[in-house]
Amino acid sequence: MIGISKLYCGTVEPSDALRYGRHSSQLPSHLLQFSEDKKPVIVWNVTRRCNLKCVHCYAQAKDQIFDNELTTAQGKTLIDDLAAFGSPVMLFSGGEPLMRPDLPELAEYAVKKGMRAVISTNGTLITPDMARTLKDIGLSYVGISIDGMEKIHDRFRAVKGCFQDALEGIRNTQAAGIKVGLRFTINKFNVDEIPAVFDLLEEMDIPRVCFYHLVYAGRGSKLVEDDLTHEGTRRAVDLIIDRTKDLHDRGKPKEVLTVDNHADGPYLYMRMLKEDPERAKEVLELLKMNEGNNSGRGIGCVSWDGEVHADQFWRHNSFGNIKDRPFSEIWTDMSNPLMKKLKDKKQYVTGRCATCSWLNVCGGNFRVRAEATTGDVWAPDPACYLTDEEISETL
Repeated sequence: MIGISKLYCGTVEPSDALRYGRHSSQLPSHLLQFSEDKKPVIVWNVTRRCNLKCVHCYAQAKDQIFDNELTTAQGKTLIDDLAAFGSPVMLFSGGEPLMRPDLPELAEYAVKKGMRAVISTNGTLITPDMARTLKDIGLSYVGISIDGMEKIHDRFRAVKGCFQDALEGIRNTQAAGIKVGLRFTINKFNVDEIPAVFDLLEEMDIPRVCFYHLVYAGRGSKLVEDDLTHEGTRRAVDLIIDRTKDLHDRGKPKEVLTVDNHADGPYLYMRMLKEDPERAKEVLELLKMNEGNNSGRGIGCVSWDGEVHADQFWRHNSFGNIKDRPFSEIWTDMSNPLMKKLKDKKQYVTGRCATCSWLNVCGGNFRVRAEATTGDVWAPDPACYLTDEEISETL
C-alpha cells in the first residue's frame, strides 16, 4: 500500500509516525503502514456468498449458501484471539460481507475488543437502515468497490444496475456519518476510467480512493492477459499522481493510495528526486518504514471456513485452521517453512529481485503473482515495471 497523497503531496512526514513510537496499537489508521512491529491487519472473508458475479473476484464468490462458514461463536473466538494478539484492524470482506446476517454483531464485537473495524463491500446492500446500524456499532470505514462508470462497472460486476446501487450505498454511508472510500482494480479494460473516478471523488465529496493493481488469483487468475503492460502501468501511476496533486493544489485534497504493486514506491521516489530532491529524502525514509509487501507478516487473511492465509489472494496455501488452534499460534509458528520465509522474504527472492537496489523498500513485491505465472513463489514479480537500469539505481 503506497500512500500517493501522503508521500507526493506531503500530507504525512516521517516525524508523524515517529511521534507515536511506530507501534501499531498507538498509530492512527492513516499511519498504520509505517508501523515497526507489523502486527497483522486481518482480512476476514466472512462469507463466500455474493449478490454480484465479478469477473476478477479472488474468492470466486457465488450467490448461494455455503455450509462451511465460521459460526458467530467461532468468529467471536477469532476476534478475542486477534485483539489479545495486538492486531489493530479487522477488515470484514467476502464475497459480500453484508450478505452475512450477523456482520453487524461481529463488527461491533471487534470494536468493543479495541480493534478498528472496517468493511470491503460492493455497496449495493447499504440501505439507510444498514448505514445507521454500521454507524451505531462504531464502524471506522467502508470501502466500496467501483470498477469505472456505469457501463464498465456493470460489465465487470455482471449485474445490470449495480453501479447505481453502489452510488446509493455511498450516499447512505455518507448520510450516516461514516468515512467512505472507493476501491478500483486497474486493468486494460477500465484504465481509461481513472479520470472519471477522480471526478466522482470530487463530485460526491468522497475522501479516499485505493487503486488496486490486478492480482492473478481466483477468477482474476484468468485475467493475466488483461493486465496492463509495464508501460501502461507507468502511465496509469503517473496519471494517479498527477490527478492527486491537482486536487491537493486546488484545496480539495483526497487520500489516494495504490495497492498490490510495491514498485510504485521506488517509481514515485525517482520521480520526486527529479522534481523535489529535499522532499524525496523524506519520501525515501517513509518508504523504508513502510517496507513494501507484507503478506504473511503485516497482513493476513482468515477465510470463511477458518483457514489462515498469507493474504486474501493466497487462498491455495493454508497455514492451518483457527478451528484447530488460535490464529496467533498459527501466525507465529515458524515450523512451517513458507511462513518462516515470508517473515523475511528478502532473503529468498531470486532473479532481478535478489539484486534490486529497492528490495528493502519494495519487500520483494507480490509473491503470489510470481507463483501464478512461473510456478516459483520466489521468482521475480512479473508486474514489476521498473527497468533494469532503475533497479540498479544507487539509493
